[in-house]
Amino acid sequence: MVDQARARRIAERTKQLVTQGLSQVVKDERVGFVTITDVRVTGDLQHASVFYTVLGGDEDRETAAEILENYRGRLRSFVGKGLGIRLTPTLEFILDALPEDAQHMDDLLRRVAARDAELAATRGASTYAGEADPYRKPRVDDDEADDGPDVAGAR
Repeated sequence: MVDQARARRIAERTKQLVTQGLSQVVKDERVGFVTITDVRVTGDLQHASVFYTVLGGDEDRETAAEILENYRGRLRSFVGKGLGIRLTPTLEFILDALPEDAQHMDDLLRRVAARDAELAATRGASTYAGEADPYRKPRVDDDEADDGPDVAGAR
């Protein structure tokens, strides 16, 4: 049976240890601004997926990925010492696509807001294609409306 609560605790502790390890173990100043966003550990605690983001451009992301790959073994040793469990999970570093997805969503929302503004401007100047009230109503002739109801035999 997989203990999900234990896996979550190990994932949270691994996240803290990897973050500490970036400042203590990795001695490369080219690593830049790397932020560990999430860690997911498998149920058997054998594998940890470490999601990270990098502040900067594509060049900074490539450099950070290369450095994290080079220091993966040292970071795993650091995490193993900090966790204190029998088996240390292997680390896999994955660039988190969350910031790019959020930027894409912001762009979509801006485009939708612009289209809504266009529609509102168009709606303000438009009129009905037909009558304002398209429902049929019984016609009332002007002669009948003036005379009132026609009663047979009344003179």
